[in-house]
Amino acid sequence: MATLKKKLSKLNKTLHLWLGLITGIVVFIVSITGAIYCFQKEITDALEPWRFVEEQALPYVAPSALVDSAMKYVPDANPSGITYDGRTGAAGVGMMEQGEGRKFHLVLLNPYTAEFIRHNEPAGDEFNFFRFIMDGHRALWLPYEIGQPIVGWSVVIFVFMLISGLIMWMPKKWNKKSRKSSLTIKHSANFKRLNSDLHKVLGFYTIAFALILALTGLVISFDWFADGVYYVTSGGKEKPSYVPVFSDTTNTFRVDSLSNPVDIAFYKSLEQQPNPDRIFLFPNIGTKEQAIAIFFYEGVGKLYNRNSYYYDQYTIEPIRTNGDRFEESNFADKLSLMNYDIHTGAVLGIWGKIIAFITSLIVASLPITGFIIWWKKR
Repeated sequence: MATLKKKLSKLNKTLHLWLGLITGIVVFIVSITGAIYCFQKEITDALEPWRFVEEQALPYVAPSALVDSAMKYVPDANPSGITYDGRTGAAGVGMMEQGEGRKFHLVLLNPYTAEFIRHNEPAGDEFNFFRFIMDGHRALWLPYEIGQPIVGWSVVIFVFMLISGLIMWMPKKWNKKSRKSSLTIKHSANFKRLNSDLHKVLGFYTIAFALILALTGLVISFDWFADGVYYVTSGGKEKPSYVPVFSDTTNTFRVDSLSNPVDIAFYKSLEQQPNPDRIFLFPNIGTKEQAIAIFFYEGVGKLYNRNSYYYDQYTIEPIRTNGDRFEESNFADKLSLMNYDIHTGAVLGIWGKIIAFITSLIVASLPITGFIIWWKKR
């Protein structure tokens, strides 16, 4: 038994070493770019003051009024989406050019008056720092179909390495000396010992948070993993597929043919949820079968607490669907909606982002300190 345990321990150390050397550069890039991206919203808010307005004791203007105003500045484009970014945020109208080589425009307007604020023209080939960071985080700046699987499977290996590292960290005997050695960094030690402590001790303290970041990242990377998490958290149920919502096309006229149906649906939704932190809607109904869809978000900078409001475009009657209200969703559906905000730390607000930032920095250091440990032992 002792011999088997010794062999397994040796195998664990060997796998931890070589898998770490193989995936180290990927883990470093994904972690350091993740740390940089943690405060993307806060940095962007500080650098782009034009995206904010003074709060007024007025209702929001109708979506059609925003579209009419935006069309004056991008007349040859179709409105693709509207965002009301809270009581102090500018409203944004996305405009998509028609024809080949279509480009996306964003027109920012006052949500109370529809007055023009700014026209963000397509960036073209201009450098965008945070887009560059996200390209590295998701695909190592490689073509997505190549880089994304490399990142995904490297994170799978990283999860194994966290577990194997925990096994290696565990002292053979728990006493005062072993606890101190395992849980504290000896700052007065030589470089070799200090580097080893930084790898093992910091790795231990961040393992829970690192696992959360890694597992939520895998949910984003792989459909099979997302389906598996849903199956486990729902008690053995399959993740439901998206079911489109349709209007009743047997109706040949609208109840109020003189008004814009999206405007009516918009104000109906506000009656149910008067002060959402963010609203997104599609200004164009599209096809005659399509239903009107409006999404309300609670929580500044968060995406998970979302209520979806659907309406028949002819009768403007509400259409309820499974999972359209966050609070009424089951645990598995709530967890699925929360996954991205858990991954970024936004689920806990600024403190969650700070935790994600520190964890990402420490994880980025592990391949470096691990490589130095190996190099010194050669």
